[in-house]
This record gives sequence, C-alpha cells and structure tokens, in this order.
Amino acid sequence: MESKKPVKTLELWKQAKKIIPGGSQLLSKRAEMFLPDQWPAYYKRAKGVEVTDLDDNIYIDMSIMGVGACILGYADDDVNRAVKAVIDNGSMSTLNAPEEVELAKLLLNLHPWAGMVRYTRSGGEALSVAVRIARAFRQKEKIAFCGYHGWHDWYLAGNLASERHLDGHLLPGLEPRGVPRGLLDTAIPFKYNEIEELEQIVKQHDIGVIIVESIRHEEPKNNFLQKIRIIANKINAVLIFDEVSSGFRLCVGGAYTKYGVLPDIVVYAKGISNGFPMGVVLGKTSVMDAAQTTFISSTYWTESIGPTAALATIKKMQKLDVPKHLDYMGKQIWQGWKKLAGKHGLKIRILGPAPLVTFLFEYDNAQEIRTLFTQEMLKRGFLASASVYVSYAHKDEHVNQYLDAVDEVFGVIKKAFNTNSVNSLLEGPVAHKEFKRLT
Repeated sequence: MESKKPVKTLELWKQAKKIIPGGSQLLSKRAEMFLPDQWPAYYKRAKGVEVTDLDDNIYIDMSIMGVGACILGYADDDVNRAVKAVIDNGSMSTLNAPEEVELAKLLLNLHPWAGMVRYTRSGGEALSVAVRIARAFRQKEKIAFCGYHGWHDWYLAGNLASERHLDGHLLPGLEPRGVPRGLLDTAIPFKYNEIEELEQIVKQHDIGVIIVESIRHEEPKNNFLQKIRIIANKINAVLIFDEVSSGFRLCVGGAYTKYGVLPDIVVYAKGISNGFPMGVVLGKTSVMDAAQTTFISSTYWTESIGPTAALATIKKMQKLDVPKHLDYMGKQIWQGWKKLAGKHGLKIRILGPAPLVTFLFEYDNAQEIRTLFTQEMLKRGFLASASVYVSYAHKDEHVNQYLDAVDEVFGVIKKAFNTNSVNSLLEGPVAHKEFKRLT
C-alpha cells in the first residue's frame, strides 16, 4: 500500500507557516516533529484508524491517534451519535447542560474518595485550574512537580533560571520567554522515581502543592507514589495526579488506582471524550470547594458537547472493557518490535505501558534513524513515529500489516546503518527533537 506524494497537503503546510506561528496550534502536530517537507500535515477524513490527506492518500495511523485523544478510534459512531443529538438540540444556552451533572455522578462513582468535579475543555487548562484550586486551598504559592503539565505560566516557571541565559535548560524545547520572572522558584521540578529529589525540595522550599504524572513510560519503583503521598501528608500539601495522558487507558478511571495511592485531586482530558474537547478536575470536597474562594470561570466550559462525548466514551469503555483491548494490542506491537529488532540486529529500547507503547533507537544518530523510519513507513501507507497510542479501533489486521511494514523498514535501516548511508537516504531534513520530559 504505497502513497503518492501529498502535494496539496505539503503546499498548505507551507502557507500555514507563513500566517500561523509554528504552523499549528500544537507543538506535537508540527510536521517538522515527524518528517520535515514530507509529512502530510492535514487530513480531510479520519475514521477508525484510517486518515485521508488532502491528496486522497489513505494512511493507517500507527502513531499518536490525535495525540492520544481518540481512544476509541476516529469518528466513533456511538460517540458521534450522542454528540449530533445535543448539537441538534442546541449545544449552548443561557441555561446549563444537565449532562454536566450526569457526568459528575458517573465520575464520582468511579472515584468514591472524591466529592466534587470541575470541567474545562483541554488538559493544560484543567491542570491550571487544579493548581489554582490547590493553591487557594493551601494558600501557598510554591509547587513541586514531576512530568509534563502543559503550557501555562505556573508550569513554565519551572524553566526559569536565576541567570537569564540559562532559561530553558532544565526542560529543553519548552521556552519560558514571556513568563514573568517574578514566578522564579515557584515551580520546582523533580524526576520520576527520584524521591530523594522531592525530599530535598521540601526541605528547601515551603511547598503547598505536589503534582505528578501518575505514570508515563516508567512504572513507579520502590513505592514512589506512596512515598509522595506520605510527604504530602507530612507537609500538608495538596497532591495532584496528572492523568491527562494515562487516564482511562490502563483501566476505566485513573492509572493511579493500580498502585493503591489516593490523590487529593486528579486531572483528566485525553481519553475521556474521544476527540471532543473536554477536561476534568476531580477531587476531595474540602479541597475542591476552595474553587469558590477564587475566580475560575469560562463560557465554553458550559457547552454540552464535551460532557456528552465524555459520557458516551466512558460508558462504551465500561461496556467493552476497552483498556483490556488496548493492553492486548499494545503488547502485540511491543513483541513485534522486539522480535523484528532481534531479526535485523537493531538496538532498540521499548517503553511501556502497553497502551502507550514506545521504542527508541539506541544509537548516536537515533534522531536521523527515527526520521528514516517515519519516512519509509509513510511510503508504505502508515503514519508512524516512535510511539503508538493504541485505540479500540486498532485490530489484529492493522497490527499485522504494520509489523510487516516494520520488518521491511528495519531491514532498510540495518543496511543503511551498516553502510553509513542513513543520512543519504533521507529525502528531507531530520525531524526536530521533542522537548525533554522528567518522566
């Protein structure tokens, strides 16, 4: 299944970069992050796991599935049906949407330790709301954080340094220019599974909030999450779990439930509404009620499409045990990569969890090799990168076709590596590197 060059698509991307800063609203969707001058940046149709570009090329998406937003697959019929009904009835009104209350009841039933819910329409703003509520409750400014939590000032403040020329060194790729320098030392980072770093932070700073991604590509070791909970209790800090990426993939609810640790607030976005904008801040009543002591308000947080999509998505996930399917398909991909890397003598490192499976080339020129991988997979009809965000729409036949193509491309890469010809095979520039993570 070979694809022709996406001429119309590439031309539109060139136009976009002249009139939209960066070309896209999301760093992770910039064509340069995948395959500069070749990546089909625009689509006109997406259904299941198939994406059609503006030149009518059809690709199987074995990459990030809407950056993790489409957990059931693109344009799921059941979710779309529910959304179309509320659109026809009016998705916005002077009055409130009853779906807000229904969704709150469903979420609180899944999280009996919690008592209140607030909504947004994206993950980054949901995390900002969570931080605002936590700061209002504790009445302290300083935050200790681990992981990636969005673009807002409170988080990028962690990339400010005492010397201006060192700004951005901590998390390369996330520039804090434009973030007020008065926020210096209000957000202090620590690495995942490095509890000693957090212990040192709380000795040196008056921390009121601790926020951490429950899991990304590492399992918590040596009771890492439990120890964070103990520290939070000891210093009376609000503990927030960021489940924007991990939520509802390992189980229906939060990945944190697998580790027996309860937060004070948990945040969801991707994975709960299958591509329709929705964010959730859920927490203990005593903490969440602090939202009444500050100002948190937005018109579009009250429209009905987001809650309706979330209700339909979560109910379908419960009915079909979607996390079980994601785990199964992710493990098939994992084992396929491992087998094929061994067959071709390639050094790769595979990271979990299975629903967010990722592999890395372990070579000095890994970025060039990854670019070549994406280039050759695209020629074979696959949107492919280092990660696969598995969806319910991914079936055995898709994975089998994908792994057949990976077999061919791994062979191309091995031959190129042996002949020192990786760069000469690239038909465009090397892909840009992603920003550094602490997880």
